[in-house]
Amino acid sequence: EVHLVESGGGLVQAGGSLRLSCTASGFKFDEHALGWFRQAPGKEREGVATISSGGSFTYCSASVKGRCTISRANAENTGYLYMNNLTPEDTAVYYCAAKGGLETMYADMYDYWGQGTQVTVSS
Repeated sequence: EVHLVESGGGLVQAGGSLRLSCTASGFKFDEHALGWFRQAPGKEREGVATISSGGSFTYCSASVKGRCTISRANAENTGYLYMNNLTPEDTAVYYCAAKGGLETMYADMYDYWGQGTQVTVSS
């Protein structure tokens, strides 16, 4: 059974940082690209970052570029999203997703999804 489990969310003050983790099981993790997405109340799901299966290619969206690092540790079946200089606009449920093949920011292309972890940034 496929599982993606996010952790590391919580309450953080503006200007702070968080590292979200995504632990995976039940599929060939090192053959799947990862994506991080977020959804704030009243807004559509937004792509945050993506990383290729081997970790060589990374991308962060314009909304978080300069404040975002996506990484992965394939030997541990774990992906990470690090964000700093957080603002209240970063408040959202953050989701980890995985797909075969190339990385993408299109959510509909992803095969597997975690349950999400809440990130709340206070001013």
